[in-house]
Amino acid sequence: MYCIELTIKLSPIPLVVQRKEHGDAKRLYSEVIDCVQKGNPRLIELTCEKVEDKRVTVVVSEISAVQIYEKTSSGTSKRPGFSLQK
Repeated sequence: MYCIELTIKLSPIPLVVQRKEHGDAKRLYSEVIDCVQKGNPRLIELTCEKVEDKRVTVVVSEISAVQIYEKTSSGTSKRPGFSLQK
């Protein structure tokens, strides 16, 4: 499972949606980045493959960061973001 995490300006809690395939996650990540760069459309709606009815609509101009990471089935997942720890 792959997580696409959006950090929203002035919000302490990130928004996360999941994709089963790495290719699908990369496409969604690229789509969000493209929307942020162009500022068009004004809103972007995201869905989650893990929770089928989960939908979130975000104002594109409020997105301050986007990251993609793999969530493993074990209790430890690859730590999101950048870290000096291994």
